[in-house]
Amino acid sequence: MIKFTILGKPVAQGRARTTTINGKPRCYDPKKSSDYKDYVRLAATPHAPKSLLEGPLCMKLKIYKPTLKSFNKTKKEQAELGLLRPTTKPDIDNYVKGVADALNNVIWKDDNQLVDVFASKFYSEKPRIEVEIEEIGGLIS
Repeated sequence: MIKFTILGKPVAQGRARTTTINGKPRCYDPKKSSDYKDYVRLAATPHAPKSLLEGPLCMKLKIYKPTLKSFNKTKKEQAELGLLRPTTKPDIDNYVKGVADALNNVIWKDDNQLVDVFASKFYSEKPRIEVEIEEIGGLIS
């Protein structure tokens, strides 16, 4: 099992942008998403296996968004205990997509190896994403 934490405010994968170069359309990541993926790769590299993981994988993410400034003391305490959870945008799957894409060729060959993904959003005074990756036993395809 591989475990590591990506410190700082989580960034969700943004919508792909399109431009035209020499009359041909080209898609690219928004700068904020691209920079965050670079940061995720940097955080994951010390935990990377000697050889890229192959076969089916399970990824668990705990996404801790910053506590809102509008929260009073009671709401902050509830948020820290996990009793008050974020139901606002960005959607949880956009966080998953950004982290999964960033870990290609760092932890695994391709994120299509993910067969189980579990993700949860929380509030915290210490924003971060906690990542757990586990190989799933069974037949090798």
